Amino acid sequence: MSADAAVAGDRTQSRRGRACASSEGSKSSLPDIDTHILTRDAALRQRTAVVMPGVLFGHQSVARVTRPLPDGYPQFMSRGRGAHIWDVDGNEYIDLMCSYGPVILGHQHPKVEAAVRTQAAKGDCQNGPSARIVELAEALVATVRHADWAMFAKNGCDATTLALMIARAATGRRKILVARGSYHGSAPWCNPFPVGTTPEDRGNVIYFTYNDLESAQAAAAEAADDFAGVIVTPFRHDAPLDQELVDPSFARGLRALCDATGAALILDDVRCGFRLHLGGSWEPIGVDPDISAWSKGIANGYALAAVLGSDRFRTAASEVYATGSFWFAAVSMAAALATLKALAEERAVETMQARGQALRTGLDEQARQWGIGIRQTGPAQMPFLNFDGDVDFAMANTFAGQAIRRGVYLHPRHNWFVSAAMTEEDVSRVLEATDEAFGAVRRLEGVE
Repeated sequence: MSADAAVAGDRTQSRRGRACASSEGSKSSLPDIDTHILTRDAALRQRTAVVMPGVLFGHQSVARVTRPLPDGYPQFMSRGRGAHIWDVDGNEYIDLMCSYGPVILGHQHPKVEAAVRTQAAKGDCQNGPSARIVELAEALVATVRHADWAMFAKNGCDATTLALMIARAATGRRKILVARGSYHGSAPWCNPFPVGTTPEDRGNVIYFTYNDLESAQAAAAEAADDFAGVIVTPFRHDAPLDQELVDPSFARGLRALCDATGAALILDDVRCGFRLHLGGSWEPIGVDPDISAWSKGIANGYALAAVLGSDRFRTAASEVYATGSFWFAAVSMAAALATLKALAEERAVETMQARGQALRTGLDEQARQWGIGIRQTGPAQMPFLNFDGDVDFAMANTFAGQAIRRGVYLHPRHNWFVSAAMTEEDVSRVLEATDEAFGAVRRLEGVE
């Protein structure tokens, strides 16, 4: 045995000794790894392969041709409550993906579900919207500082695309600046995969580097007098890279650039909205966009998106044609009203931040004790973990694969999401699982 292996072995024995000492007399809360079976899930996958393309499509597919998730991930889910979810085989997980962001208060939040039942008993998709659309627009305008009006759709990509349309209608220009690698949806102008799109779909997009103001200024100069707007995320959350918090001077510089040129500053708050701040995500740094796009957490899992804007863009917003058969459905709007109220009353942002920070601190300590280099980036409410030197994601896949078998649903290449329903006990259970997962990563490096 090498000297490094001997030291690591001593560390492992010491780490396990401390873990045993701290839980002496108590039974582990982790599920038995041998009982993690996916029999029904496998049968559904076989059926799906016959009637759907590629087994399943989109970002929630666990078996995509490009970077599938490790073995052990269920494809089909059965139910959720609070910060816990169950797959179709009955396996329970603590949920650190929150349906990739929409579930912000926790699954089956009682006040949200009560509002949904009340509205569903009256009607949902009708010949016109219910009064909920006015109430929700009023609530959003009262909550988000830069907003003077609101429009509604169903998905985040609806909202980002509509925001660009409004910017172009208001300015009479075509060019949109987009940070290279940023995700704004799956429409042809922003789809991260080129299959089925054309170069012309991106013909009016000019790219810059996030947090690099000179790069954005150069892109604006390239657009010249055809510069309609810039769309930007509150922080850089490109999967699977380390996340990068916004430099306030960069955000202020974009605001000044748009003010000087008459272009629209568009904040894509689809992923971050109401997780970082009960209002616009750049409000804490004093930067207000002209237009913002919202979805995910706005209705705690019910399908809804919104575009908010300032008075300068009100006329343009009224002139663009934007509609969908289900965009005015009342149930999701009732859910959003209840969600906004609960976010404020329950101090959800503070809870998510506290739970996320406790998780981050625990993961740092575990990695140190196992002698594994990690990088935790992004806000605590939306954490992401990468391993040093993990160029092919073998370590991340091992870590995530072990976690899922021990009852924790996270992702090896996408940021996680902490819900307001997560308890201190949930965090402890997650850390119990990740401690075992770090051990598996250490063994992957060839040290027993």
